Amino acid sequence: MSESHHHRTVIGLMSGSSAKGVDAALITTDGEDFVDFHGGLRFPYEDELRGRIQEASQHNIRLDDLLFLEREITLHHAQAVDVLKQQMGPIAESASLIGFHGHTLRHLPSDGVTMQVGNPWLLAEKTGLQVVSDFRRRDMARGGRGAPLASFFHQALFREKDFPVAVLNLGGIANLTWLGADGSIVAADTGPGCGLLDEWAQEMAGLHHDVDGQLARQGTVHQALVDEFLASPYFQRPLPKSAARFEFDHIDVSGLSVEDGAATLCAVTVGGIETAIHSMPGPLGILWVTGGGAHHPVIMKRLRERFPMVRTIDQRNLSPMTLEAECFAWLAVRSLRNLPLTIPETTGCSQPTTGGFVTP
Repeated sequence: MSESHHHRTVIGLMSGSSAKGVDAALITTDGEDFVDFHGGLRFPYEDELRGRIQEASQHNIRLDDLLFLEREITLHHAQAVDVLKQQMGPIAESASLIGFHGHTLRHLPSDGVTMQVGNPWLLAEKTGLQVVSDFRRRDMARGGRGAPLASFFHQALFREKDFPVAVLNLGGIANLTWLGADGSIVAADTGPGCGLLDEWAQEMAGLHHDVDGQLARQGTVHQALVDEFLASPYFQRPLPKSAARFEFDHIDVSGLSVEDGAATLCAVTVGGIETAIHSMPGPLGILWVTGGGAHHPVIMKRLRERFPMVRTIDQRNLSPMTLEAECFAWLAVRSLRNLPLTIPETTGCSQPTTGGFVTP
């Protein structure tokens, strides 16, 4: 590897909307096309902390409770860095920078507000590393929707010269990056990913999520409900677009059996993705899938029925579980180099915008 002065070894940290834990990953990158992946892990939240994070995501809690929660979330991230260093050894010790997303408690793009909790000063103090955080608010100050942020990273990793490809991240909410062979880029949250399905599995079956698709596999899709959900305004909106955290709460399958509800929610997820792909500029070459949903057999089967070339990113030796954390490591280096994190085509911001806030 050429030792360019732009190459940095960086730790990326992400706490996804499902609040399962902190994903920590290590890469060496120049914040452009050079990315060397070293691996990563998930450091789970204890049930008590996870419950408090979910409570704060769904309800208005007391301000002092919020501050204590932010402190605990930050300390948990600092522990995740320690565990990563123990597992990775010398290469992790050489890291000088952290990309710190924090945990999103509110994201209301239509109102121009978002809130990621996490204290970068405390993290910097506990780890001894420089921290880049607060990746969304500058974009939103310039009229952007603050999401999705992974589009440029997807372009660095997946662009093909001969045909358009798309990268689908199946997290709590599903987002899609369309990459034209000419370098063009379009991004959108397509609708629910696995968030509603996870909540359904927790409430109805006491499962953390629909493990191995055991619920959805036995259920029947209620197509009339799916059509009704997909007729709601969000799915008709033009791209680029980003969803609020509770944009899809009207999707209610509570009248169905546990299995039918799970199957129907899978169909809604895939229907939203299909709607977005059909509004893209042309036919698709490969649909690369990442995120937790890449492991859900029913969602993947339905995607494969609709799109000829569905592949999971592990076929590129990438990890669906750590790609988002790796993205924030990459964005941290871009921030330091003053390169744009977002452009009008990805978030709707008024001009190409760099982002993160840097602790010295």
